[in-house]
Amino acid sequence: MTMETRSTREALGDALVELGGLDGDVVVIDADAASSTHVKAFADGFPDRYYNVGIAEQNMIEVASGMALVGKKPYATAFSSFLAGRAYDQIRCCVAMPNLNIKLIATHAGITVGEDGATHQMLEDVALMRVLPNMSVMVPADYWSARNMIISSLKSDKPLYVRLGRAEVPMFYSPRDEFAIGGGRIVREGKDVTIVACGIMLFEALKAADILARQEIEAEVIDCYSIKPLPEDLIQSSVRRTGCCVVAEEHNRIGGLCGAVAESLCVNYPVPVRFVAIDDRFGESGTPAELQEYYSIKFREIVGAVAQVWATRRR
Repeated sequence: MTMETRSTREALGDALVELGGLDGDVVVIDADAASSTHVKAFADGFPDRYYNVGIAEQNMIEVASGMALVGKKPYATAFSSFLAGRAYDQIRCCVAMPNLNIKLIATHAGITVGEDGATHQMLEDVALMRVLPNMSVMVPADYWSARNMIISSLKSDKPLYVRLGRAEVPMFYSPRDEFAIGGGRIVREGKDVTIVACGIMLFEALKAADILARQEIEAEVIDCYSIKPLPEDLIQSSVRRTGCCVVAEEHNRIGGLCGAVAESLCVNYPVPVRFVAIDDRFGESGTPAELQEYYSIKFREIVGAVAQVWATRRR
């Protein structure tokens, strides 16, 4: 059966419109990318609560900080390369240090941005945000997880970074599913290997699990949509059953989900671990499909990584 596909950035516009109707203090601050990020829907519905600061992401964060200090609930949106990269100092000093209620929603993350190339293919943002005290980091896998994650963020009064993509992906979840900060989901049960994935790599992990099942290896697949706080109990419980782990993400293998899981397991329950991620490189221009192949972040690499850890798993 073919699943319907939508991008996670589409969920942003729909979620913000719903949030605008729920709370009059919700404001959206945009860096002149409303059509690309899909926040134009909020701008049309709530023009008095929408602020376009122009191509000035650093200023956008400072404006959001000022609004948060007077009781507003800002959602600052931009491409991930410019939000997490260009405005990092402002995020550190004006959001994380004062621990303000600002939601940073970054779109167009990862190599699946496609032909725009290395400057726009942010592969370091999770690492940059994860290292900031007070900052939570979440990476949804599909439209519904992104939409429900953003809507539920209204319950938190802490800084949050949400990473969204440009490309269309299968709609795996339902409108009723909930995605709490610090959570994760076992989307396929297994006893032989734990595969921890986020974002687009969840679908590659599920494809890999199907192939592994034909080889009589039962993979447990976890959607680790919360990178920080990490759902450590969920991951450790799975790994204690399987004895080995593969981590898959559309990000540099350094500092993102791979690093978070490895750090947790190293301290709490060391097992063989392998990574399927970008091997410490910048992006290049190409179609999303071409780039996933070129950078070796497909289901085939997950199957290969499982073969390596399964042979040496902790028994």
